[in-house]
Amino acid sequence: MAAGSKPLRSDAARNRDKLLVAATQVLAERGLDAPLEHIARRAGVSIGTLYNHFPTREALLGAILPQRMAALDQIAAAALADPDPWAGFAGFLEGLFTLQAEDHSLNDALTQSFSLATDVSQACHRGFQDVERIIERARAAGRLRADFESGDLVTLVWAMSQVIRESMETAPDTWRRFLSFFLDGLRAEAARPLPHDHPVR
Repeated sequence: MAAGSKPLRSDAARNRDKLLVAATQVLAERGLDAPLEHIARRAGVSIGTLYNHFPTREALLGAILPQRMAALDQIAAAALADPDPWAGFAGFLEGLFTLQAEDHSLNDALTQSFSLATDVSQACHRGFQDVERIIERARAAGRLRADFESGDLVTLVWAMSQVIRESMETAPDTWRRFLSFFLDGLRAEAARPLPHDHPVR
């Protein structure tokens, strides 16, 4: 609640809580562009009540997604705590894509397929703040190919998001098969020069 704002009446507070629960469920099922009317209907309130609490879609997302994104912090912390840097790197990817597969809204948010509120964007950034360290640990251990960078992870997240989006209704575990292929290609022992690489003179 914003500083200086008045406490909500008990009925208004209950409606807000119901809207947050319903929004979390509907957005997880349908993604960030789910109709707001469906959220209001799931909460058992009118669309006007929804707009009274959340004047814009961005305001609603800003109330939900940062907490959902906080799970990324836990996944990153577990990856950094793993004594095996490669296992930490692979575990981070599996945890990240598991979140995306379980929640359409996170899949959308992590691939930036929606114009997010500032605090949601900050939550995304916070969730990825340890990615460089996770990658560097695996590279330094000689397990991850030396030319893999954080920008490549962004591309991998985007690519996997498409696999998840297209398969989650009919074959929800397809992404796990593709992750295995990706991980084998990222192992240092499997590395080959990239097409744009040139010998250092």
